[in-house]
Amino acid sequence: MFDGIAPDYDRLNHLMSLGVDRSWRRRALKDIVTPERAQRILDIACGTGDFSLAVARRMHPDSRITGLDLSEGMLAVMRRKVEAKGLAERVSCRQGDCEALPFPDGGFDVATIAFGIRNFEHREAALREILRVLRPGGRLVILELSVPENRLLRGCYNLYFKHFVPWIGGLISGDRAAYRYLPASVLAFPGRREWTATMTRCGYTDVRHRAFTFGLCRMYVGEKPL
Repeated sequence: MFDGIAPDYDRLNHLMSLGVDRSWRRRALKDIVTPERAQRILDIACGTGDFSLAVARRMHPDSRITGLDLSEGMLAVMRRKVEAKGLAERVSCRQGDCEALPFPDGGFDVATIAFGIRNFEHREAALREILRVLRPGGRLVILELSVPENRLLRGCYNLYFKHFVPWIGGLISGDRAAYRYLPASVLAFPGRREWTATMTRCGYTDVRHRAFTFGLCRMYVGEKPL
């Protein structure tokens, strides 16, 4: 499914969020990037590389970011973007599974997942695997779409997501089923209390949460114990 929608993925993301997704990514960068020192950063479910490139623009010149995704179609788009930006020495990507990361223990200072965790089949297994590849004191930062808790906003959200998104997504990409999956996956994702409890249960400490744009997006941050 993701291979098929890769060519139109970026355009549709920005269109359907009315461009607000860019501001959510910018706000998350403060918890990811430490510009004063070199970091090793892993961007899981990197897709077409939008977030990896945003991180690369802010990080220390000696930092390196690795993108990982199951979809080779998405990664093909990312490779073209990285090459066009002249960032091949600082940004790399590879195909792989978040439940069996092809990296050694403690190899990264920070791991990120931007709008991908809801697609994971076994989320707790993935969280524990990410914890393995973080150094002690390392950090996981997750951005994910969310259903607003306000009843009025939730009604408008459901109307937009369940009807407009599949229509416009299908019109542009030719795959309406993929854009019916999107709202269904967001609605099925755990609420903030359940998800923060899940991160804690999987071994993360100092787990915290922030809501953006009336709860349309949520950021979760957790750290690996020292």
